[in-house]
Amino acid sequence: MYDPIVPLFPGLPGGPELLIVLFVLVLLFGANKIPKLARSTGQAMGEFKRGREEIEEELKEGAEEPASEPSTTETTESSTAETEKTS
Repeated sequence: MYDPIVPLFPGLPGGPELLIVLFVLVLLFGANKIPKLARSTGQAMGEFKRGREEIEEELKEGAEEPASEPSTTETTESSTAETEKTS
């Protein structure tokens, strides 16, 4: 008979809530500063994403390197054995 309206994403603000949030933002920051605030937020998010990607790449490279290179204990043991032979 009557189907209730179910929001597509429950918990996220809808139409009236978004209007109230936008109104509060205009009151707090003024209409001229909102684009600057959005731009700086976007730049900060981009920097964060680039930094996260760099760290992920370094971790992947770090996980691959020990398998291909000899460990430092092996090189230290071989260098001490060489110095004992020469002594």
